[in-house]
This record gives sequence, structure tokens and C-alpha cells, in this order.
Amino acid sequence: MEKDRQFSACTISSTRCECFENLNEEEKKFLEDNKVTVKYKKGEIITKQGSYASHVMSVESGLVKVYLDDGVNSLVLKILRKGNLLGLSSVNENHSTFQYSAMAYVDTVVEQINITAFRKLLNMNSEFARSVIDILSANSIQINNRFFCLTHKQSYGRLADIILCLADRVFNEEQFELPLSRKELAELSAMSAETVIRMLKKFKEDGLIEMTGKSIKIIDDKRLRSISEKG
Repeated sequence: MEKDRQFSACTISSTRCECFENLNEEEKKFLEDNKVTVKYKKGEIITKQGSYASHVMSVESGLVKVYLDDGVNSLVLKILRKGNLLGLSSVNENHSTFQYSAMAYVDTVVEQINITAFRKLLNMNSEFARSVIDILSANSIQINNRFFCLTHKQSYGRLADIILCLADRVFNEEQFELPLSRKELAELSAMSAETVIRMLKKFKEDGLIEMTGKSIKIIDDKRLRSISEKG
């Protein structure tokens, strides 16, 4: 269903971590001995920007919002789904604190991996290290594309990006229950909640989507993608 676009305001990571498949049995046992599973309720803070990073996290289920926050304003960097890693920017010992905050968008389960053990695995296994570098590279490209779109795409293109990303990367269906409030949807597309509500109504009137409560169904995928691409 997903069509590659050169630039997208999408925050939802399409990268899934397969790095742990590169570990041998002894290394996997070492990993198991140095991780715990933690459950977070919707709205709970998972990491706080500026706090010491004692672990790297693997998202096992749910959705995680990663964002920058200065106490007044916040900027969403990306949304992580199952199979993504959180806290990789703190693996470098020169950056021993979390560089961003993270919150559970919905009920979420993560595995916390001791960061010292994670660093040891990077040093022990070059294939594991290479796959982690690949993840960091993909994340950087996505964030760069998102910032380009936030500054150059019109609001309709940005909202189309988010709807398509939810359909393509989270639900893999053209009809889905929106797990986010209108305010949260606005936050992802860098608009006000009032603007998003007005635009969703316009998309519905134009026959692009159907909406019933929190249920969204893409009716005209081709036109919605055209709006996404042209901004």
C-alpha cells in the first residue's frame, strides 16, 4: 500500500530493528540477563529529556512519541511502533543523558536494556553495530525530511502525510481507529487543533476520507497521495 515519497512530514518510523538477529546464542543470553520488561499506560512518560540514560529501549507493543520540550513548546521528532529502538543517541558515552523526551501515546510495552551491556554488544559484534548504525541513519533521514516538509509543505499536504503514514506504517489498512486525539494529530502536523478539525471536515466533504467517531477510512487514496506529494 505504501508509496515512496521523496519528502514526507510523517513522524512514524518505517524502520524495524532486526539488529538482535545478528547476535550469537551467547550474546543473546547476555542480552536477556541485562534487560527487563516495563509496561506504560497511555500518557506516561518513558524518558525525560536531560535525565541520565541508564538503558536503551526496544518497543515491544504500542506507540511512543519522541519529542523535544523546553517547558513551554514541544516538537514531535518521530513516533516509534513495535520493533523500534529508543535512546540510541545516548549510546555515545559523550552524550550520557537522553537528548529528548518520550511518552506512551497508547498503552505500551518496552524492554529496557542496560546501556553498558548494549555498548559491550556493539564492541563485541560488528554486524550488530552496523545494523544499529543503519537504524540511526534511517532515523536521521526521516527527521530531516520531516523538517523540510514542516517548513515547505502547506497544511493540507502535512495532514495527508500523517493520515497516509498511519494507514501505511501502523495499521496497514485503509480503515482504522485513530488512536490519537485531534490535539495530538495537530501536534504531529505542526498545526492547531482547530485547523486540523477544519481540514478533516474538508477532506471528508471532498470525498477523500470517511469519518465516524475515531474511525477513519481512506476513500480516494490516489488523490490523498497527490495532495501529500504536492504539498
